[in-house]
Amino acid sequence: MVLGKVKALAVYFDCLNENNLPVFSGGDLVSGRVVVEVTGDVRVKRLDITARGLAKVRWTESRNAGANTAYTQNYTEEVDYLHHCDTLIGEERDEDALEEGMTVLHAGLHEFAFSFNLPQMALATSFEGKHGSVRYWVKAELHRPWLLPVKVKKEFIVFEHIDINTPLLLAPQAGTKEKTLCCWFCASGPISLSAKIERKGYTPGESIQIFAEVENCSSRVVVPKAALYQTQTFFAKGKGRQIQQLVSNLRGEPLQQGKSQSWEGKLLKIPPVSPSILDCPIIRVEYALMVYVDIPGGLNLSLSLPLVIGTIPLHACATRTSSISSNCSSVSWMGLPERAEAPPSYSDLAISEAHRRNCLQGCDSSDGEGEDQGSVLTYITEFRYLPPPLYSEVDPYPDTVEVCGTADVRRPDMCPSR
Repeated sequence: MVLGKVKALAVYFDCLNENNLPVFSGGDLVSGRVVVEVTGDVRVKRLDITARGLAKVRWTESRNAGANTAYTQNYTEEVDYLHHCDTLIGEERDEDALEEGMTVLHAGLHEFAFSFNLPQMALATSFEGKHGSVRYWVKAELHRPWLLPVKVKKEFIVFEHIDINTPLLLAPQAGTKEKTLCCWFCASGPISLSAKIERKGYTPGESIQIFAEVENCSSRVVVPKAALYQTQTFFAKGKGRQIQQLVSNLRGEPLQQGKSQSWEGKLLKIPPVSPSILDCPIIRVEYALMVYVDIPGGLNLSLSLPLVIGTIPLHACATRTSSISSNCSSVSWMGLPERAEAPPSYSDLAISEAHRRNCLQGCDSSDGEGEDQGSVLTYITEFRYLPPPLYSEVDPYPDTVEVCGTADVRRPDMCPSR
């Protein structure tokens, strides 16, 4: 028998998203196929697959242990999220194996299905950072007698879903700061900064509406700016390492002395970034919107508003609720008066007094039998804002005069000013 060669060994996943990427979350079923292509008969001992999910942190620091003595300290830490093994070809699974526990693969393509479930737990989102990563993969190994195994590894993506439609992430974020510039014993006027965003949770692709007010009472020309930062924090052996990266930014107009500037919903777009990672014990990925005033020759006046980048976008009803609450709160926050709409003026209602009396008499004479009760409600609604009768010194409804003997009895005068 002429032995063939293994031409290709590949792993394919069954479920792909719209971008042809294998994306899963905790508890999902991961299924796929291992495809083996051989050019002739190949004797195989086993075909194994191993699924792994691992968060790993690693960095080094230089240490001094005395004069002319230095060494390197390594910091490493791992968290295992997934470890699944299965045998697709072998003595346990293939009853038609030849002698010596071998399986013969004939020339052509051969497919072997596999499946497993991700753990029902909070899995860390796939991530690649400078000092650490969170990776998930499936590795296939084809073992043949007297030869090195053929290996292939295929990664897949895991998202730990973060729903931003929660009260905590829908709450507005705001802050205010002030700074006075000093040069020796001379102090200029203060620089004040107030900023607000409509909520804390966003998803990639959205735009953040920034409401800000900057007042420059100093003697310098300042520039208001805003930037979105990603902070990566790595933990190992009780120590931490932090890296901050700029994601996106925007710039306002220069602000002269004694001037102020307002941002009425200035937009800052969020590019495609990794979601926040908040549950992994060795890797954290956090975001913050930094609204600041760039002060030449001095420290910037900065205001940090924490953000959470999620995976489940804002619902329509939550959008409306957030917009209404943001608009109502922004009115009071920006110092604008919150006044209810005034009722209509009496002079705008062209209703005669005679018409009013006729309608009231009709209501009094109605006994309600065989009549539509909706007419009464109509009168009530119509005369809610009717004008009062015109003021007159002469009583339009005088009381009747009763004569008792020779004395006239009249209604007592209730207005002492007459």
